[in-house]
Amino acid sequence: MDDGFRGLELTNTMTRRKERFRPLDWRDDAIPEADKRVRMYVCGPTVYDFAHIGNARPVIVFDVLFRLLRHLYGENHVVYARNITDVDDKINARAARDYPGLPLNEAIARVTAATADQFHADVAALGCLPPTFEPRATAYVRRDDGHDMIAMIASLIAKGHAYQAGGEVLFDVTSMPDYGRLSNRRLEDQQAGARVAVDAHKKNPGDFVLWKLSDESEPGWDSPWGRGRPGWHLECSVMSEALLGQTFDIHGGGIDLIFPHHENEIAQSRCSHGTAEMAQIWMHNGFLQVEGRKMSKSDGNFVTIRELLETDKFGGRKWPGEVLRLAMLMTHYREPIDFSVRRLEEAEKILTRWRRVAAEEKATPNAEPDPAFVAALYDDLDTAGAVQTLHKLFNLGRWVEKDMLPHEQEGAFAFDVEGGGFADAEPRTKAASVGLACLRLVGIVIDASNEVSEAVRAKIDQRLAFIRSKNWAEADRIRDELLEKGIQLKDGKDPQTGERITTWEVKR
Repeated sequence: MDDGFRGLELTNTMTRRKERFRPLDWRDDAIPEADKRVRMYVCGPTVYDFAHIGNARPVIVFDVLFRLLRHLYGENHVVYARNITDVDDKINARAARDYPGLPLNEAIARVTAATADQFHADVAALGCLPPTFEPRATAYVRRDDGHDMIAMIASLIAKGHAYQAGGEVLFDVTSMPDYGRLSNRRLEDQQAGARVAVDAHKKNPGDFVLWKLSDESEPGWDSPWGRGRPGWHLECSVMSEALLGQTFDIHGGGIDLIFPHHENEIAQSRCSHGTAEMAQIWMHNGFLQVEGRKMSKSDGNFVTIRELLETDKFGGRKWPGEVLRLAMLMTHYREPIDFSVRRLEEAEKILTRWRRVAAEEKATPNAEPDPAFVAALYDDLDTAGAVQTLHKLFNLGRWVEKDMLPHEQEGAFAFDVEGGGFADAEPRTKAASVGLACLRLVGIVIDASNEVSEAVRAKIDQRLAFIRSKNWAEADRIRDELLEKGIQLKDGKDPQTGERITTWEVKR
């Protein structure tokens, strides 16, 4: 019987060890094969400001996992939910600041719509697929189907896990014997998980807010406990259950969310549903710092995804989305990253060389990914190891020229460079094509053609104008700028008209 194991092993934060991944649906023989699903939930953005590069890391990490799961189980057998938090005190403050003349609800709608749209554009530029579901918190405060926040709060009160005090409804952390297991914290060491100061009305300092009252200047919903709004942690418990079930396969996010957010999600979900676990695997990516320091606006090293893509704030230039993505994947997801200009330059040089090899070998991505590459991803999503396999694939030509194919000398490849669908192709062409297929699997698409964008064509025309006006300095500047992007210009004359022309070769 197929138990769902495909060789994938993932590190579970809850157990602190690497585990064989066997989806829950595959453990239930009553579920027809066609209906089995791998179910994953990842915490998404709070849409009050543009996403920064630290926010990009979990989006990229779990997009790679989403793609790998689809590769393993089939696109129709994987469900990925990533929420949008559109009710939060930070959103209220931003709306009041940016739209002081508008009613608060309208101002909030403008802030959240614009910020969510920018987030979608940013992560698309990073090569990320849209999730299967992208629920918004405000749509799950009250619903007709009972999968809502007010219903979960009522359930927790009825089961003795929550209480009303001081105008709030709070979760009683002492009501859950193993509270703190995910973060490995003793109950007496817990700090308050709510986004409010510790108040005298709490039974325990670690009790956290499920519902808080709203005044007339704040958004709110009618409830049995008064007009108010939900606590931060509640939304993910409700939306994951509504879309994925009371227990699902994978819950992911940044390491900073382990406590209090994920710890409190677990408490709410398990105590409301009476289940032994919320998710069978908990995954967390490591911290990101910028140029060796924690990212901070006061330190001047705070950088958004949009700024990296569209401005020269970081390193004096714009950075392509695929460069940002590869820079992330060069480090294992659980390890910390020092995000720096040097790292981006290294990633861009690597991509430039891979593009050049793919173009020279006339490679296409119409191949299966190399099993050695996929095996690295099976090993706890080891993208750093997978990148090393890519280096070997795109370096194959060097070994061919020396008549020493690496699979013969070092066992470097799991595929046979002489066979399998590439009978008429040079081994190096096959290797480069397999390399392109591997990159596509992790969301990086290399354009190995000689086509350039309209923006690049405009730069070339601008350079010709500088040449005609004998402004050699500006002409050289544009030439060097395009060369950095892998576009080599060649000046000459049209053989028919004698007019000066510029051709180019894409070496990206």
